[in-house]
Amino acid sequence: MTDLNHLPHKNYQRGQLIIGAIGTQFGCTLDEIDFNKHPQTKFIHQIISIPKNYQQVLSLVFAVKEINENSKISPNVSLGFQMYDSYLNARITYQNTLKLLSTWERIVPNFKCDQRKNLIAVIGGRSSEISLHMATILGIYKIPQIAFSILAPTTNVKTQLPSFYRMVPNEEHQYTGIVHLLRHFRWTWVGIVASDDDNGEEFVQTLMPKLSQHGICKALSVKTPAVAQAIEMLNSLEFMQAITVILTDNKIKVYVVNARPQTMTCLTWLIYLCAIIEDIEKVSVGKVWIMTAQWDFSFQTIQRNFDIQTFDGALSLTIHSSEVLGFPKYLQSLQPNLQTGDDFFRIFWEQAFDCSFSNMNEDYSDICTGQEKMENFPGIFFEMSMTGQSYSIYNAVHAIAYTLHNLYTFKPKLRTKFRDLQPWQLHPFLRSISFNNTARDTVSFNENGELVAGLDVINWVTFPNRTFLKVKVGRINPQALPGHAFIINEDKITWHRVFNQVGIQVTVTILVLGIFIKNQNTPIVKANNRDLTYFLLISLLLCFLCSLLFIGRPQTLSCCLQQISFGIIFSLAVSCILAKTITVVLAFMATKPGSRTRKWVGKKLTSSIVLGCSLIQVIICTVWLCTAPPFPNINMHSLTQEIIVECNEGSATMFYCVLGYLGFLASVSFTVAFFARKLPDSFNEAKFITFSMLVFCSVWLSFVPSYLSTKGKSMVAVEIFSILASGAGLLTCIFSPKCYIIIFRPEMNRKDQLIRRK
Repeated sequence: MTDLNHLPHKNYQRGQLIIGAIGTQFGCTLDEIDFNKHPQTKFIHQIISIPKNYQQVLSLVFAVKEINENSKISPNVSLGFQMYDSYLNARITYQNTLKLLSTWERIVPNFKCDQRKNLIAVIGGRSSEISLHMATILGIYKIPQIAFSILAPTTNVKTQLPSFYRMVPNEEHQYTGIVHLLRHFRWTWVGIVASDDDNGEEFVQTLMPKLSQHGICKALSVKTPAVAQAIEMLNSLEFMQAITVILTDNKIKVYVVNARPQTMTCLTWLIYLCAIIEDIEKVSVGKVWIMTAQWDFSFQTIQRNFDIQTFDGALSLTIHSSEVLGFPKYLQSLQPNLQTGDDFFRIFWEQAFDCSFSNMNEDYSDICTGQEKMENFPGIFFEMSMTGQSYSIYNAVHAIAYTLHNLYTFKPKLRTKFRDLQPWQLHPFLRSISFNNTARDTVSFNENGELVAGLDVINWVTFPNRTFLKVKVGRINPQALPGHAFIINEDKITWHRVFNQVGIQVTVTILVLGIFIKNQNTPIVKANNRDLTYFLLISLLLCFLCSLLFIGRPQTLSCCLQQISFGIIFSLAVSCILAKTITVVLAFMATKPGSRTRKWVGKKLTSSIVLGCSLIQVIICTVWLCTAPPFPNINMHSLTQEIIVECNEGSATMFYCVLGYLGFLASVSFTVAFFARKLPDSFNEAKFITFSMLVFCSVWLSFVPSYLSTKGKSMVAVEIFSILASGAGLLTCIFSPKCYIIIFRPEMNRKDQLIRRK
């Protein structure tokens, strides 16, 4: 156990002016003081390191290095820094804040001697609680404190804490961004996840009125237990069963999460245990997670067995960041033997690379060489690009440097008498600071001491090897012109793999079409009417795309297009298959001596079959639209306690006429293909068409009873599944054998293989 008064973790660099910092690299649990003996606070658990947060330390060091090397910002004055850790604990935060106010070696605040540090400003902390702990001490001395926490510690922060600044925008933009996202995608039935404490309650109470104002309903609210209660509640079978029911509820597709580290740590444990009780797919399938700006995947370093693909496709609001030139190269140059004064680095290196610099440490099996490469880290442990919070720290250091520059310009005598500089003298210049950083972003504070900026919308794409990709897909910019404050690029978003099934089928149809076009002059493509094959592939592509019409809030136009497009496009596809099957039969009959069927073989017949069969379905749909078209309807009777906004078919008779005619075409195609399946043709498609139509008919025969027995969203899901499943069956059964021959057996794709007689 380590005595609190001898905490080893700090990072410092001496300079004429010192920037203090309180980071969050570690976490620990402390003994409670019962006053039965002389109080001596000790650790009772091993210190938990969060390697990903070490980038925040490095961003401060890098920024100070940049400034000291730039003669235009602070000539003849060297900046130093002193950083301690908060350990996510109030008592240690208070103590380490006092260390910043003391001499280099001892905790003696206000003691002036030759070794006194000239502390001019402090950066920190990462959370609102830590920021408040620091501010209660630093505010007494009027020392500027620049926090990088997304939430303010008090509601009226500038009045109560005039020395407090935040290198992040106002949290109001975050709530606005969440509402914008939900409204844009028309998600009106959402679950809310927040911690069971004051912060979580404030988040819910602030968000709920904004959701209600825009017609968004809260399906439920999940309160994750506090850290102290988490272990006890996670061992409760009753609690876990209740959470499992909530997280596997198919009716709730969208969860808004107040993604503070404590909340996410508990949530991931809940999901992990639910996956053991049920199935991970039931927990994650079809879920969209919207995270607040505190989320960065750093909690995953503790839960190494957690499947990060649960959060694949998640959207989060993040502090705006830009690429800082030189920072990745700086990270690659770091080595343990070069990091003097940094007590964090060796611990970070050992935990990140799972090795030890000492043979005595039994927690690690390998010995660290110091030559390990940082760029080999998985993203959940460390990122080579600057994160939003590291970017805030980087900007905070530059803001202090530019403030000093402006102060020295206004009072040039202070440049040589830097020991006479008092921290409170920075405030007038810091409040009005405005500069462009090295990434060409403008940095300035508003009247409340908050960064004048917006938030980025990030799409998190995860991979099985525990790496991820952050894709910037949108921006919330309060300073933009009306109507342009929220920008989202849907084309850049990668949804969870479940939502990507339509896109995959679209991995496949375009790919097959490309293969056939590239090999258009080969015998296997020419056989059975090449143009008809292209037409079938295009119609299958449209079949998959028409399923997208069923997604979203029902409107008059979308309701009409849903069933009409489905009926006509599928009839077109089945008509192509029927034409191909008849072509096979006629082609075989035409080879017999004296056959009169030879005159029927050709494009005219196939075109007539496709157009004629499709035209009948077009006529049925036209009659449907003219007599009783589908329309959006509010159904308040099918399900208790729920109001369903759905597309009413208008005329059920016409709907089943469309299905009936489609079934008739499929039956005819199946029958003809069945009798032609054994014709002696090595490229005979009939046997593949037979099986494909069997799959097609099976899907739609099971669709009718399933459709009649479901209500609400389930009806739409059943129809979408039937469209995708039947289309995939046709694509796979008909074209996979041909693609196999084209790609893997090109020796069979020859003219002498085209016809083999028995």
